[in-house]
Amino acid sequence: MRIITTLEELRALEPPRHGESPGRRAVVMTMGALHAGHLALMRTARTSADQVVATIFVNPLQFNDADDLDNYPRTLEADAALLEGVGVDVLFAPDLTTMYPDGDPTVTVNAGAIGDILEGAHRPGHFDGMLTVVLKLMHLVQPDVAFFGQKDAQQLIAIRAMVRDLDLPVSIVPVPTVRDSDGLALSSRNVHLTDDERARALSLSRALNAARAAAETGASRDDALAAGREILASTSGVEVDYLEALDPADAQPVPSGYRGDVVIAVAAHVGATRLIDNVLTHLR
Repeated sequence: MRIITTLEELRALEPPRHGESPGRRAVVMTMGALHAGHLALMRTARTSADQVVATIFVNPLQFNDADDLDNYPRTLEADAALLEGVGVDVLFAPDLTTMYPDGDPTVTVNAGAIGDILEGAHRPGHFDGMLTVVLKLMHLVQPDVAFFGQKDAQQLIAIRAMVRDLDLPVSIVPVPTVRDSDGLALSSRNVHLTDDERARALSLSRALNAARAAAETGASRDDALAAGREILASTSGVEVDYLEALDPADAQPVPSGYRGDVVIAVAAHVGATRLIDNVLTHLR
């Protein structure tokens, strides 16, 4: 695996080849502190492209809490070893001045209505900052296809909207959430959970499973959400931000009586750690 840190090195990359024909370049964008969920993205990309580029950049534009940015784990050496182990061809790991040589950029992406609700409401400016760096990395890497985890459902919806609205020539492929054997969605933040907090955190996946099971047996939106909220309310030490049923197209909460595909998404604080999770289902 080749590790590059400058724009000059990135621009000098040989284009991918598929035998005698042009090949496909895939990108997987991360902020590092890699876990098995990230590696699942890399493995999926490896089976779908002739060249896999991973990026690691802790993007300050998507943090609205300076302490959260300062405390975000930075484990580049360990991350590089993991990436090489799953067959990544190139790791692009720029520093802050490479990505933003003049400080915060003057021109940024606005996420629109998607950025004002749920995660956007709890983390103002997060989606604008995320989309700005994703767009910048797409321009720099020039991928044919990009892989993103379904666990960050609102992020995935926002990225798809940006690609569609700005006519970017890249396919967006979602990869299912990776979970531990007990059902907890893998996250870089899980390392901050104590044993007791981790046990309480399992209420998120249990709530989602209850809501999905209710939906799949014909329950209404309200009843499906009530099934999930009951589990969360009965678990001490879990402070819920939201449990909502979202339209997969625009991340807006669906109305009562809605029928169709939905993302049921949850966010909650367990101790000092904020976790998110979601499942896909269908309201009949």
